[in-house]
Amino acid sequence: MSITKTDILILGSGVAGLSTAIKLAKELPQKKIIVATKDNKDESNTKYAQGGIAAVWDEEDSFESHIEDTLKAGDYENDLNTVTLVVENAPIRLHELIQWGADFDLNKDNQYDLGKEGGHSANRILHHKDITGYEIQMTLIKQIENLPNIEFLPYHFAIELITEHHFTNKKIEIGQDDIHCYGAYILNEKTSVINTFLAHKTILATGGSGQTYATTTNPVIATGDGVGMAFRAKAVIEDMQYIQFHPTALYEPGKSPAFLISEAVRGFGAHLRNESGERFMLRYDKRAELASRDIVSRAINMEINTSGSECVYLDCTHLNQEDFYKHFPNIVEKCKSIGINVAKDFIPVLPAMHYMCGGIKVNKLGHTSIHNLYANGEVAKTGLHGANRLASNSLLEALVFGHIIAKDILLNITDLEKHFPEIPEWNTEGTVDPKELILISHNKKSVQNIMNDLVGIVRSNQRLERALDHLNYLYEDTEKLFKKVTISPQICELRNINATAYLIVKHSIETSKNKGAFYNLDLN
Repeated sequence: MSITKTDILILGSGVAGLSTAIKLAKELPQKKIIVATKDNKDESNTKYAQGGIAAVWDEEDSFESHIEDTLKAGDYENDLNTVTLVVENAPIRLHELIQWGADFDLNKDNQYDLGKEGGHSANRILHHKDITGYEIQMTLIKQIENLPNIEFLPYHFAIELITEHHFTNKKIEIGQDDIHCYGAYILNEKTSVINTFLAHKTILATGGSGQTYATTTNPVIATGDGVGMAFRAKAVIEDMQYIQFHPTALYEPGKSPAFLISEAVRGFGAHLRNESGERFMLRYDKRAELASRDIVSRAINMEINTSGSECVYLDCTHLNQEDFYKHFPNIVEKCKSIGINVAKDFIPVLPAMHYMCGGIKVNKLGHTSIHNLYANGEVAKTGLHGANRLASNSLLEALVFGHIIAKDILLNITDLEKHFPEIPEWNTEGTVDPKELILISHNKKSVQNIMNDLVGIVRSNQRLERALDHLNYLYEDTEKLFKKVTISPQICELRNINATAYLIVKHSIETSKNKGAFYNLDLN
């Protein structure tokens, strides 16, 4: 075991973590910044974002329109000041990303080919084919590689945030205003050693929690790690009932993660059809396929329940196939690999857990309720998304708040000179290697199936109460196991999935009205 001291510790290597790191490293060349991620350096939720990034770019568009679209998608549960802040800062952050090397598609006039997606009233989505997230991720990594004061630590799994809980007898309650973060205990996955990383400022940028559900578009790394750590550290966490289900994940029974059929496909003109071939969205919303994700997902859920079918279909056969392939080459090739010719065949789709609209509560500067701890990206609840996220606002949010967090740290530079308290090493006494990893994988699958079956697009009081009963048992069983076995990524992920699932159910039970992505049959 070792103790490493750094000025700034960033947990996560997607757009939220990397953009913040780049800003800080360029402004503070003499300060040390560590970016720790539990997988390789380019594995993150960002990497899998297909559609693009939203910004008012065209002179026919306006900030007012983007703001209203965001508020309407969020069922007006958003924070107006945050929405305005993000939308008005979008163009400058996009210009900066382009200066860093991001390549977005151009149209025949050599202007940016602005796409349109569900919930947007104008074409304002900048994209790189159907792999925009990957393009942004690679751009940021190239920047990082040219900044010597950033140390990148792949395969380093953050286990716990270090707070007073670890070195005092002080009783800590959720939201208490005198909790401080001093870094994190981090598992080196190559050596299986848990090291202590002390930091003056810690930034949680750990992404989402899709693996809390059995059916999700999220990669296997999306296990709610930031939410789990913040929950155990007694940070304030809000609005976890607002889980966004993406309407159009490719229907492949038993396949997880599910392959995403981008929102931009519907923006390009694709139609949703039911088992009878009817274009059904016109019955649910005048915007049809371009209604917001919560509306489209519930409509699909209704069609599936009514017909007894296992999926609905996305019809792209009427579209210009040459242009379609140019825009969505990976989607076309994926469909082709399972025998679907998008020029002739409908694409089978169904909703899948996609995005966590709530999260760790932060203020307008990215501060959590714990001193010296920031949160950015999907793990944070900034107030931008309200009850349901508008398509292509997530990458944007991470860029804007990355800039804000870096600026705040720069304005409080003297905080980086403070002394650390005496922090104990992680205690492994009395733990042994698990004899049967099946116990961990069994509990993980159990949580995922409970959430899929009982805490889906449509919920009820009875389903939520049953889910909570099952989750309480699994939580107790997992905590007993955690105290006995040698720490591994698998047991840590299970703890975080448990915590995230519990919060989703608890906040769902406490919610008294149907808004956005949350729908309870008993609240009609």
